[in-house]
Amino acid sequence: MNTNPRQLRLLEEVRSRQSATVEQLADTLGVTLQTVRRDVQRLAELGLVRRFHGGVRVPTSTTENLGHPQRETLHAEGKARIARMVAAEVPNNCSLILNIGTTTEAIARALLHHRGLRVITNNLNVAAILSRNPDCEVIVAGGVVRARDCGIVGEAAVDFIRQFKVDIALIGISGIEPDGSLRDFDLREVKVAQTIIRHSREVWLAADASKFNRPAMVEVATLQQIGRLFTDSQPPEPFPALLAEAQVQCTVAE
Repeated sequence: MNTNPRQLRLLEEVRSRQSATVEQLADTLGVTLQTVRRDVQRLAELGLVRRFHGGVRVPTSTTENLGHPQRETLHAEGKARIARMVAAEVPNNCSLILNIGTTTEAIARALLHHRGLRVITNNLNVAAILSRNPDCEVIVAGGVVRARDCGIVGEAAVDFIRQFKVDIALIGISGIEPDGSLRDFDLREVKVAQTIIRHSREVWLAADASKFNRPAMVEVATLQQIGRLFTDSQPPEPFPALLAEAQVQCTVAE
């Protein structure tokens, strides 16, 4: 899957507006109508947008996430900035849990030069990345491996996580709704994430700007359960007030 910077910008515009006409996008991006239609066709084929007569909108499913390859490409630059910021705050010689998600995988890559880490994960991609760090001990949860993204889910993973109490949980999320709830799509994954939160002394959430106002079906937690938020641009309304009320420290990797 390849998307060029113009297509990513088009996607950002659609996500910020929820829907837009071809004419609006052409004017905003400074390109021709033909170019917009071609880019929309490409993004629709990838399942990233939905077309309607004369325009385009974001997919609105609350029951199914995008595929792992799509999520790897989407907002990759922002996720890399977030990952570097998180890694700069993670001390050497500490214990961590990283959960499922392309943002936590980016964080794992940013931790490759840390020393003395003990990392528990239910994400086989994270385990494979951090296994390249000789100063990092990686402990992998047992359970059912989800083929589409190599995430480990289910009751066996929940029971495994319950054995530990780590310094920091580094978690990703699919959506943050305007009521302050953190949401995801798979109940089995959510049960593991909830256990991770309960068994960590600090919880750091890493979420790029596209996660704000994104709906998903299952509640993982609320902002009150998070200590720090790392994102790649200033959160939109009403989130600044919600973060302040929940006493969440927000770090923007601009």
